[in-house]
Amino acid sequence: MRFLALPACLLIAFAAHAAPQQQPDSSSEVDRILAERGLVGHFQQVGRNVVDRTSDLVVTAIGFLGVPYRRGGNTAETGFDCSGFVRAMYNQTVGQLLPRRAEEQAAATEKIDRSELKPGDLVFFNTMRRAFSHVGIYVGEGKFIHAPRSGANVRVEDMNGSYWQRRFDGARRVQSMEAPVIKATSGD
Repeated sequence: MRFLALPACLLIAFAAHAAPQQQPDSSSEVDRILAERGLVGHFQQVGRNVVDRTSDLVVTAIGFLGVPYRRGGNTAETGFDCSGFVRAMYNQTVGQLLPRRAEEQAAATEKIDRSELKPGDLVFFNTMRRAFSHVGIYVGEGKFIHAPRSGANVRVEDMNGSYWQRRFDGARRVQSMEAPVIKATSGD
């Protein structure tokens, strides 16, 4: 029961944070704002696709809470390591194939400032005395979801906790929600 309560709370918090001023018909409000700013047509559709896919990504990732960590793992059946989890979520939800290793994912994505983080962005940490040795998916409100370590399960953590704050390496955004970022590399 506890496993169900956390995802439900996160989804409610995410929805409230993502659109705190939304009216019952939020699409008409979005249409009005886009029209006022002259961003209709193609840009309007692209914007909706990005928001929908980002929301789907976070919701899908939360659905994997409790899956055990497994070094080299990249499926729910076998377990996930951190980069395998991120890669699987992007591939399954957005249709993008990110590189396999955390440092490769950092190199293949756009650097952003921590203050620019949005749900679905990647957050990187130095957990093994080397840069970009750990990755997770930002879910909002200063929290991220990840496959932490051997003996643990996929879970949500607070980036402002002292452990994660000291090890924060940077934030990245996947450049395109329309096409794959990179093809799989051999040997990983």
